[in-house]
Amino acid sequence: MFEKLGQLTAHRSKAVLLAFLLGIVLSGAVGFQAFGKLDGGGYNDPTSESSKAFEYLKSEFQVKDPAVILIIDSPTSNADDPKVQQSVDAITSKVKGTSGVTEVISYWSTKSPQLLSDDRKAGYLFAYAADDSFDGLSAIAKAVERAVGRDFEGLTIYYTGTGAVGDAINTKIGDDLKKSETLAIPLTFILLLFVFGGVIASAMPLVVGISAILGAFFIIYLLTLFTDVSIYAMNLITGLGLGLGIDYSLLIVNRFREELHQGKTISESVIRTVTTAGRTVFFSGLTVLVTLASLLFFPLNFLKSFGYAGIAVVALAVLGALIPLPATLALLGKRIDKWVIKKSSVTPKEDGRWADLARFVMRKPLTITILTLILLSILAAPIRNIAFGQTDVTVLPKTHPVAQTSQIIDQRFPGREATPIEFLFINGETKVSTQEISAYKESVGKVAGITHITENSSANGIIRFQAIHKMSPRTSDAQRLINEIRKLPAPEGLLIGGVAADYTDTQNGIAGALPLALGWVLLSVLILLFAFTGSIILPIKAIVLNVLSLSATLGVITWIFIEGNLAKYLGDFTITGTVDTGMIILMLLTTFGLSMDYEVFLLSRIKEEYEKTRNNTESVAFGLQKSARIVTAAALILSVVFAAFIISGVTSIKILGLGVAFAILLDATVVRALLVPALMRMFGDANWWAPAKLKRLSISH
Repeated sequence: MFEKLGQLTAHRSKAVLLAFLLGIVLSGAVGFQAFGKLDGGGYNDPTSESSKAFEYLKSEFQVKDPAVILIIDSPTSNADDPKVQQSVDAITSKVKGTSGVTEVISYWSTKSPQLLSDDRKAGYLFAYAADDSFDGLSAIAKAVERAVGRDFEGLTIYYTGTGAVGDAINTKIGDDLKKSETLAIPLTFILLLFVFGGVIASAMPLVVGISAILGAFFIIYLLTLFTDVSIYAMNLITGLGLGLGIDYSLLIVNRFREELHQGKTISESVIRTVTTAGRTVFFSGLTVLVTLASLLFFPLNFLKSFGYAGIAVVALAVLGALIPLPATLALLGKRIDKWVIKKSSVTPKEDGRWADLARFVMRKPLTITILTLILLSILAAPIRNIAFGQTDVTVLPKTHPVAQTSQIIDQRFPGREATPIEFLFINGETKVSTQEISAYKESVGKVAGITHITENSSANGIIRFQAIHKMSPRTSDAQRLINEIRKLPAPEGLLIGGVAADYTDTQNGIAGALPLALGWVLLSVLILLFAFTGSIILPIKAIVLNVLSLSATLGVITWIFIEGNLAKYLGDFTITGTVDTGMIILMLLTTFGLSMDYEVFLLSRIKEEYEKTRNNTESVAFGLQKSARIVTAAALILSVVFAAFIISGVTSIKILGLGVAFAILLDATVVRALLVPALMRMFGDANWWAPAKLKRLSISH
């Protein structure tokens, strides 16, 4: 298959490149329209009990989340001061006059003590909108702030709410993405110059990476026509597109130069490159793709979006490396080495430091293995303190105005977060007695953390009441509160909703989907690696090594982002004591796929040499010499791409960037350079064992 593909790209290079260029132009013209259609939400489980409760609240009780929440603060006067009332009336008029706003409710219109701060100087104002789409809410939030401002007749105005928070996060991500790309692309090119030693060769991987990004943008745009796609997915596209496009191109270009310098013709070199390195790229990409496809098992659209993005950009990076890149090499021929600035990179040594390192490790494999495992265990140790949360306003830098509003709410409105637990009895008027509801309300009121139970209301036979609590709604404390309430004996037809319930259901939804997702990843990777290597041992060993590497990475993430170590060196962000569950899953799955990527790179050359010599030790040394330079360079470049995300002020993006960058470097150095050769030496020829019947199922060409 790969030989035929090589022949096609070598003999039809101009036609292939023309089709490729047309595809880039189309993708670029259409794909960037996706940015105006992306969603900032998708963090809840749409099939959960709390989601069903919210649908009833919207349809039967006309309950909606406020588009914008204003906290109106009088620094010198009581909120009930007539002058304050007069100024608030003027603010209310401006908010009501904002296009899209349908209703305004405030402390000053209701005199509800739940809407007044403890010091009685500040109160809530809620602005509601007919358009509850993400774009609509964001637009209204901007319009209200423009109309009112942050200072009004001696009053200080703070903003939060669905629209304000969503707009703040998306704006911050967009700005940070531009900064990351501005930093990552030039640095990447400099590193490519160092690796390839020539301008032309260095440009090739960058072109493949950028084209994969543009193609993925196009696919995401098409998906937005049918489903919601998270704005966060664009960060993954950028990181993986550049990283994998470069990784695969490194392998292809390096192998082409190697074949060319061995005396083969240009056409023969292209065909041989696609047959060998192309096969490696295909299996590497497929491994990453099936790993990221596991994100589609989760109920959150936030994670599904990353699945869509990952599948699209990985597939396009593979296609770019297998088809247009070899076609370009066929046209360039020996001109690939034009404008060489470092000759040693053009013709790497057949034997050298990497082979010497492998031989050194294989002389003392047990000692190296034990020392490496101790190091990984030390790095993984902080995992014991890990705690999970969910994306909310706290992902913003602590100096951001919207984040500061959240701090004000915590300090001055304790226990009055305007996020009550909702209780709905479906058909309650006909199926549940008043005594049953009263008894249930009494038991709810006794649960620790509940401060107040509201009176009943009803609509279309549904009975509703609320429980006010003092927990921050998206925390483990709130989760324990909801779980405790759900354990109480309850009348028929009860649905529990609200922010705390939504958070609980989301965490439970992730936990429920996780075994299926992990099962898919492990089984798929085992099958693919077996098909590639023809071995039972090597796939199992690869998975175990990846688990060790990921455990170490998770320990470092905990040490920094939960325990707060080194935080002052990572820019302005909020330490919340938790890490976002969805982002951690994304980081781990992305890293798992990329680590397998490098495993395939390394094993491909070891296997190729082993099939020639049947000498396990020298095959490992040869494979490391031929691939370690590429693996290390690819890892360094990919880590730079993701490390650029560390400059983001959004905590979850910062975690993704640092986590992936650290894991990749750890895997490419400690794991691939030390653990792999040590274990390969200890297992010897058993590395390549598989039952004869299964052996026939592997794909060797």
